[in-house]
Formats: sequence, C-alpha cells, structure tokens
Amino acid sequence: MDNEFREYITFVVNTRDGDEVEMAVIDQFEFENKSYVAAALVEGDTVSDEGCFIYRIKVGEDDFKVEKITNQIDYNRIAEAYMDMI
Repeated sequence: MDNEFREYITFVVNTRDGDEVEMAVIDQFEFENKSYVAAALVEGDTVSDEGCFIYRIKVGEDDFKVEKITNQIDYNRIAEAYMDMI
C-alpha cells in the first residue's frame, strides 16, 4: 500500500454562495503566454481526486494571485489544452 505524503500549495476561493473553499495546486502550466494552475478541492486533511479546476494566476516574487476564468468559452479552451498536455 502506497501512503505517500505530499505537501501542496493551497489557496482559498469563494463559491457562488459566498462560502470559502480551500484548493490545492496539483499542477501549473502555461497556455498562450499566460500562467494557470490546475487545482483540486481540499477536504479535511486530504486532496480530492474527484475533479480538477483551472485558475489563471499572476506570479509575484513571493506569492501568486488566483483569478477565476469567468468566460466559459475561454475556460473550456484552457481546460482542453491542459488535458492535451497531461
């Protein structure tokens, strides 16, 4: 049994209902000269293996800022490009 411990960078986003949820960065990638992360929901002390969410990021010297991709057509293009990369 493989119980490998992995440490993730996490961030918090707000849902449409105004709730805060913690997300873990599972991958980072570039598409059309912009930076993105693939993230998964943190549930308690574990990272969900159900689903993946894509966010645009702006990287600073010591941190990064996460931005939701609000245009559904753009999101679909970026998600499809990511799926082709993995």
